[in-house]
Amino acid sequence: MLNTSEAITTLSVILVALGFLVWGYNRAKKYKQLGILAWLQSVVLIAPWLFVFGLFALGIYINFVGILALLIVSSGIYIYLGNRLRAEGQAELLRQRAAQRLAQERSTTTETTAEMKAAIAADPDNPDAVPKIPSDDLQKIKEIFSIDTFFATETISYLEGAIFKGNLRSESEVAYEKLSGKLRDRFADQYRLFLVENPEGKPIVIILPSSNDPQPATLAQKNLSVVLMVATIATSLEAAGLLMGFDWFSQIGRYGEALPIAFGVWLVLGVHELGHWIWARRRDVRLSFPLLLPSWQIGTFGAITRFESLLPNRSTLFDIAFAGPAAGGLFSLLLLAGGLLLSHSGSLFTLPTEFFQGSILVGTLAKAILGDRLTQTVVDIHPLTMVGWIGLVITALNLMPAGQLDGGRIVQAIYGRKTARRTTIATLVILGIVAIVNPGNPIPLYWGIVILFLQRDLERPSLNELSEPDDARAALGLLVLFLMLATLIPLSPALAGRLGIG
Repeated sequence: MLNTSEAITTLSVILVALGFLVWGYNRAKKYKQLGILAWLQSVVLIAPWLFVFGLFALGIYINFVGILALLIVSSGIYIYLGNRLRAEGQAELLRQRAAQRLAQERSTTTETTAEMKAAIAADPDNPDAVPKIPSDDLQKIKEIFSIDTFFATETISYLEGAIFKGNLRSESEVAYEKLSGKLRDRFADQYRLFLVENPEGKPIVIILPSSNDPQPATLAQKNLSVVLMVATIATSLEAAGLLMGFDWFSQIGRYGEALPIAFGVWLVLGVHELGHWIWARRRDVRLSFPLLLPSWQIGTFGAITRFESLLPNRSTLFDIAFAGPAAGGLFSLLLLAGGLLLSHSGSLFTLPTEFFQGSILVGTLAKAILGDRLTQTVVDIHPLTMVGWIGLVITALNLMPAGQLDGGRIVQAIYGRKTARRTTIATLVILGIVAIVNPGNPIPLYWGIVILFLQRDLERPSLNELSEPDDARAALGLLVLFLMLATLIPLSPALAGRLGIG
């Protein structure tokens, strides 16, 4: 059974979650069927966690396979509800369009034209209200808007372009394709059209010159990438040497002994970056040179990769962000499982079995493969086990839901910018708390600094920021975030004891 403090903590989490569900239901009721369907989706997502935590509070343990089965079932229900929600939303949109059409037919063409002229008129004495686009171009841009796509009512200056406020009159994907097509017909690649939400959550159109597109990496940035790559090679060899019981920096001649493990770490990192690159290539998106992050503890913490072109939509952002950790994580998991299967008495590494308490994912997988060997004081393991474990840690760190990390990009793609900002702040707070509670582990403090100074900003909006990724992508995103937590969160002593680890 869990001890008193663990039981209280677990029950508190359950009560807070139930409170959020009740609060969400009360808010959803006013939106009738659409609101209830959206609320049911949130229930389906949180139900497996409530079930698992509830059983933990009662001292009942579900193995990792059982938890994955729950997630797969809940993901299927989530996708089904999402299809229902979209179908109902489409019907509601058609009803709204019909009502708008009837209202517009009651208005005269003269009144409509006068309203548009009054709304888009700019005050010449106010530099913030005068769009910086040439007047001839601005007039042609206004011609792309129509009553069946986006009905522009106000023009505001923004950077070197303009913001057009108004009403979205069709589905976001249809409206964006028509508007961007008309803009290309008139100006080729001179301007870019963004369909986004303003701070009030209302659709707006932003027109910016293509000179504001992301720029390729400078020579200095490329040189920095090379320097960081050399540093990462050195720290990887040092980390591998420490695992084998010697300091590579003081015994450089023993690089041959450290090279196999270091090469395994480089291979994991290469597979991760290759996943990003392949999907970026398929989506016609350019990526910058990766800036590797050297680490004394595990050799490297991954890489920072910047987009050098605009993204067409949030689904593209998700696909590219997901591809890297999916490839690197799956490869690392295969290495870990292979290493555990190859482990035998006399394997290269000898570890205390308590070492496997450092990760829920690794501990449960090791228990499933090594069985009763984990009840001993020490266990011999194959080197691939360490390489796979390090690869999973690298993948999990990059999946933290913050800023421009892969996890932050995934959250931004699925839930939008507002939620991504909140998860970034929450991640920084949690890292700060962990760094204070466990000062002997420098990784949380290191990553908090990296996020705060290098990665805290969100990705710039996609060209079509309104169209959300489908439910399958949302389910995959939740799955990798779960695996991130399962990799980084250690087993509690009570749970490890029940599993027979240590």
